[in-house]
Amino acid sequence: MSNRVLIRPYVTEKTTEQMEEGKYSFMCGLDATKPEIRKAVEERYPGVEVDDVRTQIVPGKRRRQFRDGNMIEGRTSGFKKAIVDLDPDGKQIDFFEGI
Repeated sequence: MSNRVLIRPYVTEKTTEQMEEGKYSFMCGLDATKPEIRKAVEERYPGVEVDDVRTQIVPGKRRRQFRDGNMIEGRTSGFKKAIVDLDPDGKQIDFFEGI
């Protein structure tokens, strides 16, 4: 179940700063619900207790490419982003362990 719901951690400069506050971001499937995301995080990272889950759908971006004198327009795929607040007294997630 957690493989379908959580795709991967979503790491940017902003989300790295939020990790210090106990807020972690994940890319999720578009059909994932908040209870499914909560359960998937707690299963994938044992000992972690989730306080809150916030989601937003990030739209795809337009892309243009010139090929053989013609312009081809397309879009990247959109995705759902989940921001998960962890219990401050509980265990934290270390994405960069072993790097």
